[in-house]
Amino acid sequence: MRHLLPYGGAVATETPARRAPEAPLRVLLPQILPALVVGVGSGLLFLGVSELADQLQELMWNDLPDALGIGHYSALWMIVMLTATGIAVGLVVWKAPGHAGHDPAMEGLGGPPLPPTVVPGLLLASTLALAGGVSLGPESPTIGSAIALAYWLGHRAFPAVPGAFWVSLGIAGTLGALFGTPVAAALVISEALASTPSRGSLWDQLFAPLLAAGAGSMTTQLASSPSFDMGLPPLTTPGYEDLLAALVLATLAAAFGLLACYAYPHVHRAFTRLGHPMLTLPVGGLVLGLLATVGGHLTLFKGLHETQEIVQDIGSLSSGDLAKLAVVKLAALLVAGSCGFRGGRVFPAVFVGAAFGLCAQALVTEINPTVAVSAGVLGVLLATTRQGWVSLFVAAVIAASPAMVALLCLASLPAWLVVTGRPFLQLDEQGKSLR
Repeated sequence: MRHLLPYGGAVATETPARRAPEAPLRVLLPQILPALVVGVGSGLLFLGVSELADQLQELMWNDLPDALGIGHYSALWMIVMLTATGIAVGLVVWKAPGHAGHDPAMEGLGGPPLPPTVVPGLLLASTLALAGGVSLGPESPTIGSAIALAYWLGHRAFPAVPGAFWVSLGIAGTLGALFGTPVAAALVISEALASTPSRGSLWDQLFAPLLAAGAGSMTTQLASSPSFDMGLPPLTTPGYEDLLAALVLATLAAAFGLLACYAYPHVHRAFTRLGHPMLTLPVGGLVLGLLATVGGHLTLFKGLHETQEIVQDIGSLSSGDLAKLAVVKLAALLVAGSCGFRGGRVFPAVFVGAAFGLCAQALVTEINPTVAVSAGVLGVLLATTRQGWVSLFVAAVIAASPAMVALLCLASLPAWLVVTGRPFLQLDEQGKSLR
């Protein structure tokens, strides 16, 4: 049975005839080695893609323009680079085995295992998009590749093990690597298990995925020390005004994020009419380049480092500048996902939420910056991912203040009322919005 996760792909599970007994030690112990292998492998896969994308980005956006005597982020260079990226990714999607995976507009964080022959093209397309400045993150292609490899290798080594086991390990291991902590993976898997028939203790079901997530997160921690710390001032004693600001900002940010969700099928349909990846992707790249000339270089790339930059420069950008950043980045995320670039939406959505919150803080300076940024991120992530726990987790990590957790939990409730039942930033096979 295939259970869909909101922007979370799918985890295949088998419905038991009756409640299974609690897993004994002899069932859990054999899961340790496969979970460790998949977790470490997922971490290395993420690190490899990230390092290659960083090196290629350095070449494209620093070394090459220096050699040509062109400004790194001049309007002409941004248009040329993003259009060229569209051509390069279009060639991969056109010619690579399996066409670099399914249409990304219809995929989330996970899904049924892809054939292993599709993985090289998918990773290449994702790496080119990351390096070329496309407003998408690495999460979806990396998770899809980890699932494909874990399922393919695991099914051959242990053919009696259900495929759902390898899918869950691939998702968990990569999420642990992406966020540098196993907590996000545990929340995603728990959210998936909540919609499936019970198969024993929750911790029995989380044992192997949590181990894979821990192995993936430790792999990236040891190699690169990833961090979501934005350097926001800590909020130790929130007051009523902070609660009110969080409630209002998260709700408004959620409504803002929904704009992209409503526009998604229409923009996707417009690109689909072009009919060929060598048209849809170069045209999409050109549109992204034109958007970058409006929003500036901060609206390029996946957005994590750019989010840190705007947060650390609080007060240096006007409310108008920040509003422009939020609108352009949301439009870039919409275009990039609609025209066929391979990538995820979580990291760009974080930038959109941070810019939205800082815009509100610039208009109403009495709002605490930590409240503004974390509430904005929470609202946009709820709208674009429809995963409550992960949205709360990311917002809380960005706030880096334990006192903010209670405020964010309360702020998520009115924001959830705004987004529940509304279109997702994901389409079904007919090109219609999921709800």
